[in-house]
Amino acid sequence: MKEINKKQNSHNPKVAFILSLIFAGLGQIYNGRILKGVCFIILEIAFLITLLDFIGLGLWGIYTLGTIPVVDHSVFLLVYGLISIIIIIFSIILYILNVRDAKKQAELIKEGWEPPRLRDSIRDGYNKSFVYFLTIPGFILLVFTVILPLLFALSLAFTDYDLYNSPPRNLLNWVGFDNFRNLLNVPLWRNTFLSVFSWTLVWTLVATTMQICLGLFLAILANDSRVKFKKFFRTILILPWAVPGFVSIIIFAAMFNDDFGSINRDIIIPLFGGEGIPWLTNPVYTRAALIFIQTWLGYPFLFALFSGVLQSISKDWYEAADVDGATRWQKFKSITLPHVLFATAPLLIIQYTSNFNNFNVIYLFNGGGPAVKGQNGGGTDILISWVYKLTFDTNNYSMAAAISLIIGILISTFAIIQFRKTRSFKEEGQI
Repeated sequence: MKEINKKQNSHNPKVAFILSLIFAGLGQIYNGRILKGVCFIILEIAFLITLLDFIGLGLWGIYTLGTIPVVDHSVFLLVYGLISIIIIIFSIILYILNVRDAKKQAELIKEGWEPPRLRDSIRDGYNKSFVYFLTIPGFILLVFTVILPLLFALSLAFTDYDLYNSPPRNLLNWVGFDNFRNLLNVPLWRNTFLSVFSWTLVWTLVATTMQICLGLFLAILANDSRVKFKKFFRTILILPWAVPGFVSIIIFAAMFNDDFGSINRDIIIPLFGGEGIPWLTNPVYTRAALIFIQTWLGYPFLFALFSGVLQSISKDWYEAADVDGATRWQKFKSITLPHVLFATAPLLIIQYTSNFNNFNVIYLFNGGGPAVKGQNGGGTDILISWVYKLTFDTNNYSMAAAISLIIGILISTFAIIQFRKTRSFKEEGQI
C-alpha cells in the first residue's frame, strides 16, 4: 500500500504533458496506458512518413501558386495547399486531444485512480466513442465535399484567374481585394453590379412576397367554412406543383415569345392591336413576366403549407372573437396571421433565400436577357446567373468567385438576422 501511494505521489502530470508534446503517445506510456500510447505513436509516425512531403508541397504551392509556367499548375497547387491546411487542422486537433488525455489521466493517477484492465479499457472506450465512430466519417466527407470547394471558390476571389491568365500556360497571382475594388471602381463592373444587385433584391422581395400573399389568400378562401367542394378546389389550386418547374418555365417562355407567343398573338394584339408587348426584348416587361411566372410556380407549395396550418387553429378562438364583436380583418390580424407566421416563419425565410439564388427561372426563361448597353450582364440577370455567365461564357473565374463570396455573405447575414428575430425560435410561453 505504501508503494502504491509512493508511486502515486511521484507521478507528475507535467512530465506526461511534456512527453506528449514531444511525441504523441509518450505521455500515455508514462501513465501506463501502453496500448493507447502505441496507437498514438503509430499514428504520428504514419503521418510523418506519408503526409509530410505532401503538406510541404501544399504549403509552398498555396504561398507561391507556382514559379515555373507550364510546369507548375497554379490551380492544382492551390487545391493541394487547401487540403494541406485541412490536414494540419485535423492533426492539431488530434495532437491537442493527445496532450489533454495524457495530462488528465496523469492527474487522475496522482489522485489515486488506477487504469482499468485492457479488456475493460477497450469496452469503455468503445462505449464512449461509438457515436464518434459513426459521425466522424460523415464529417470528413462533408469537409472534403462541401468545405473544401467553398474554400477553393473563396481563394479564387483573391487571384487573377480569367480567360487570359489561365494555368498551366500562365501562373496565377494573389491580387488581394483587387477584384472587389473593380466591382466598385471600374465603370463596366460597377454599372453591371449595381444593376444586377438592385434587380436581385427587387426580384427576391417582390416575387417571394407575391407568392406568399397569393398562397395565403387562396388557403384562407379554400378553408372558409362557406366554400363547397373544398377537395376539388384544393386539388385544382395545387396542380401547378405537379408539373416539373423547368417544363412550366419553358412553356411560359414560348407563351411570352414576342413573335409567335400566345400571349401576344391571342390576347394582346386582338384586344389592343399593334405588334404586341416586347416581353423578351424589353427588360421591364421581361422582369414583370418573370415575377408572374415565379408567383405561379411558388404559390402551390405555400398554399399547401398554409392550408395545413389553418386547419390546426382552434375554432374556439374565432367563436370567442365573434362574441367580442371582432370583424373579419381583426380576426385575421389577431388570430390567423400570427399563428400562420409562427408556424411557417423559418420556411418563409427559406423561400426568400432560395429565390435570391433562383437560377432556373432566370436562365431557362430568357437566359438572363435582354442585353443591356454598357454592362456585361443581362437585363434580368440576378447575381447567381451573372456568376454562371462569368464562369462558363467569359471564363472570368476570379470575378465570379468574388461575386459568389458576396452572395454567400448577404444570404448568411439575412438568414441569421431573420432566424434570430423569428418568434418561432423562442419559447412558446413568450408568445
